[in-house]
Amino acid sequence: MDEQEALLEWVERVAMYLARDGVPPIAGRVLGWLMVCDPPEQSAGQISEAIGASRASLTSNLRLLTSMGFLTWRTRPGERTVYYRMAEDAWAVVVRQQVAGITSFLAITRDGLDLVGPDDDRSARIQQAHTTFAWMADVFDKAPPLRADDDEENS
Repeated sequence: MDEQEALLEWVERVAMYLARDGVPPIAGRVLGWLMVCDPPEQSAGQISEAIGASRASLTSNLRLLTSMGFLTWRTRPGERTVYYRMAEDAWAVVVRQQVAGITSFLAITRDGLDLVGPDDDRSARIQQAHTTFAWMADVFDKAPPLRADDDEENS
């Protein structure tokens, strides 16, 4: 297997991993590709050719990944082409957004418990969610901060 085939196989592994969490496969392939491509900035045409996606589906997935904080884009002077790349600290930014989502869901479960009352049968289902999300929030609150040099230590 040549290097390009090996890279594309790895890109597919990234896509299938992210698909477990509802990320569309094409979006996962884009992320995987932008993690390993050279140069690190790629046009939609280059990405499309590399991962075998249609330009139409690629456009909506690039928009999705940009809105999620994974990608940034830029143009170059004198060119109309848009170039995409992984955002600086993309993974840390996205995980921080997910952690913030946990906290906001805790407010929703608290409101639900207040709404149905502690003795209602429905409160047990809400309490289960609340307890789980409170545990996750506590774990993240107690976690040490992510340091850039941790990346090299864990490779």
